[in-house]
Amino acid sequence: MPIRVLLFAIAAAFLIAVLLGPLFIPFLRRLKFGQSIREEGPKSHQKKAGTPTMGGIIIILALSFTVLKFANSSMELFLLMFLTLGYGLLGFLDDFIKISLKRNLGLTAKQKLFGQLAIAVILYYVLVQYDFDTSLYIPGLSVGIELNWLYLPFLIFITVGSSNAVNLTDGLDGLLAGCSAIAFSAYAIIAWMSSQMNIAIFCAAVVGAVLGFLVFNAHPAKVFMGDTGSLALGGALAAVSILTKTEILLALIGGVFVLEALSVMIQVASFKLRGKRIFRMSPLHHHYELGGWSEWRVVVTFWLLGLIFAGLAVYIEVLN
Repeated sequence: MPIRVLLFAIAAAFLIAVLLGPLFIPFLRRLKFGQSIREEGPKSHQKKAGTPTMGGIIIILALSFTVLKFANSSMELFLLMFLTLGYGLLGFLDDFIKISLKRNLGLTAKQKLFGQLAIAVILYYVLVQYDFDTSLYIPGLSVGIELNWLYLPFLIFITVGSSNAVNLTDGLDGLLAGCSAIAFSAYAIIAWMSSQMNIAIFCAAVVGAVLGFLVFNAHPAKVFMGDTGSLALGGALAAVSILTKTEILLALIGGVFVLEALSVMIQVASFKLRGKRIFRMSPLHHHYELGGWSEWRVVVTFWLLGLIFAGLAVYIEVLN
């Protein structure tokens, strides 16, 4: 497949997102679908209260239209869209409850985890029906470890972990959109080099969609993607890593997401065990923000870090 097809997919998704933005943002504002801000968060964020959220719908629509146009129908494509839309729906419910109850908490942790587990189990069932390779491959090598039935708990760990880590990263204007564009660009290259064309097109469509959304989400943000977008992107990232058999490499490609999630776990563990906090605030981006960094400086720094992680991952998987 010529690389121009991927470029067309990026351009198409970008254009659709840019066209949808001016239609959806006023609509969300009229519905009073505004973001609630954590009271314990940085004080500078309080001015963001009321900014339209659930903008992830823009990303999902732009992605879906582009994939329908450029990709061929296949089981791989079905699974990619299943995880993306499944986790997106879960995020939509979470956002809707937050907005309807006018508070910053939506689904309970147990409800959200149940939904994530259910989607992961369905994915595993479908994969088994199609004799999917349940081996775990070492990045850069042709060495695989057969997991057999242990692939189910591993798959659950990947999908739930990815969606939650990506969700935690969505805390500053443009942070998640930019980091997602970088991560999916890396996966587009990996899928294209391994001749997995539908996956490459899917990743290219995600890149275009989030970049189009970034037009409205860059600081100062006119719209937030909400859990609708962040959970969908996390599910999509997990699905791509599973179908390209680069599950371990996901930890490097999504290095920023991993650091954000680890900062939360370390903070909670330290406070429970020692009564002391390691970071000024978690997730990690808030630590630097409370340290005096401007929001834009934090975002750009994390983008550059994500670019380094993604570049290293592509080198290991494709160029090494």
